[in-house]
Amino acid sequence: MRQLELYEAVGGMPFFEALVDRFYAGVALDPVLRPLYPEPDLAGARRRLTLFLAQYWGGPSTYSDERGHPALRMRHAPFPIGGLERDRWLVHMRAAIDASTAPSDAKARLHAYVSMAAEAMRNRPDEIRR
Repeated sequence: MRQLELYEAVGGMPFFEALVDRFYAGVALDPVLRPLYPEPDLAGARRRLTLFLAQYWGGPSTYSDERGHPALRMRHAPFPIGGLERDRWLVHMRAAIDASTAPSDAKARLHAYVSMAAEAMRNRPDEIRR
């Protein structure tokens, strides 16, 4: 299944909008992640992630048209992301994927991608917690 096939297989933009809405419902209540979002509401972050994921998986190029190259590491550099933040992000994203209507092969591909991407965004070592 190519990227475009996945975008179409899951239902296109409505799928990614619902996925990201479920994800941010968790983030909004997460005491580790919510402080990392400087905006008073999460509407901007929701839109950006929706457009990015849709484009990555074969949908329209709106994200790049509006924001240029994704440059994910650069865009996330100002925010402290260690193992704890990565793990909390994955809790919410994995739950959103699992609750989706995507076919099982698409869910597996989505899970593999978000696991890789979350690890790639880490930009600080883990703290030793006592």
